[in-house]
Amino acid sequence: MQQDEYFSVNAGLTINVEPLPADEMTPDEQSFSLEIPPLFRVASECNQLDDNLERSLSTLGQTEQQALTAYLTAQNNKINLLLTFVLSQQNDPAYRFTTESFGASRLSYRSPVALSQGSAVRVKLFLDNPAAAVYAYAEVAECTEQDDQFEITLKYTRLQEDDRDLLIRAALHFQQKILRQRAQQRSENQ
Repeated sequence: MQQDEYFSVNAGLTINVEPLPADEMTPDEQSFSLEIPPLFRVASECNQLDDNLERSLSTLGQTEQQALTAYLTAQNNKINLLLTFVLSQQNDPAYRFTTESFGASRLSYRSPVALSQGSAVRVKLFLDNPAAAVYAYAEVAECTEQDDQFEITLKYTRLQEDDRDLLIRAALHFQQKILRQRAQQRSENQ
């Protein structure tokens, strides 16, 4: 699947966008992998463990599965709260924005400052569901002026595959939330 084939959802995620100086290049894959901050690695590994656990639980009997699932869900929620707090310490107010839309290939946000098309940026995305953070590099695909601000679209240039999967799950979570809200509105209007 090509990068442009992922859908985006209109939702607000907290992000940090740090423009790179003109003399700094986007790192190659190996350097990028080594550069990812440890907290971002931990968040990614926690989500992988969650996925593996869900597959393991499917082999249990119904009664055992329900009790164990309830317990593990409570423990997971505690860990996610702690992880979200720790990751929030990586959220730099100097570079903080909120997305207009995001997906596994690109994101858009509004900024009072324009960025030139093709310029490179370092991006941190902070997800609530699943509780995680994504560290990536992107380039400015588009920058258009709208209402005394600039809508900037970034296309990822360095993003780990596990993090791409996280972004897909986060986008699907928002999409499901929107569908539930629409269904609830329809039932209230009837």
